[in-house]
Amino acid sequence: MASPERRSRGAHSAPRPPLPRPTLRPLALAAFVAVAGLVSAPALAAPLQGSDKTISDAAAHAPAQSLDAAPGVVLPTPERDQVGASTPTEALANGATNYDWAKLVLSYAGWPTSESNVAVFTRWMRQENGPDDWWNRNNPLNNGWGSGGGSGLGSYDSLVTAAENAAEALTTFNGYAAIAAGFAASAAEEQIERAIWASPWASSHYGNGTHWSHTPVPIVTAPRDAWG
Repeated sequence: MASPERRSRGAHSAPRPPLPRPTLRPLALAAFVAVAGLVSAPALAAPLQGSDKTISDAAAHAPAQSLDAAPGVVLPTPERDQVGASTPTEALANGATNYDWAKLVLSYAGWPTSESNVAVFTRWMRQENGPDDWWNRNNPLNNGWGSGGGSGLGSYDSLVTAAENAAEALTTFNGYAAIAAGFAASAAEEQIERAIWASPWASSHYGNGTHWSHTPVPIVTAPRDAWG
């Protein structure tokens, strides 16, 4: 009697049919195509090749864009801010303080309006007229140049004219050359002050510095009509 194992391998056992080949359904096929497209997209989106000039020429010949409003529609006119312009003289005159006048003289002379230059100049003004009425006779430095008073007690028609004459005196007279050089170089405050003391500007020479204060000069505004 044949064994069960032998029987199962006998000639009468039916052969196994071949496995069916897999087929792609329509939805699966569409998904496959979509994924394949994403993978190959970078290759299709390669940048255009060409020189910068070619690209620039293409951009230059591109049609201009415009906006046409429908009939009856009024487009608003863009508003532009009005920016007023003023000269340095006008700006400083509008400030109207003793510090503004010091900067005006420095500007007329062509010197820097540095913090140290302005500090020395306002101290000098204080020694001449005091801070409270520094605009006295419109002659803050008691300058005799063009003021009608050789001793420095003359006056000017405005503080602007006074600034012009002070700058002219300081840049013209040889006796003030060391002062001019100090301000032009924005030198150390002590250097410029010593040049002022040694100059013939004041016959007292400010006591060679003993009549000179280094305390901060208060900011004082002159009357508007003093500026002309």
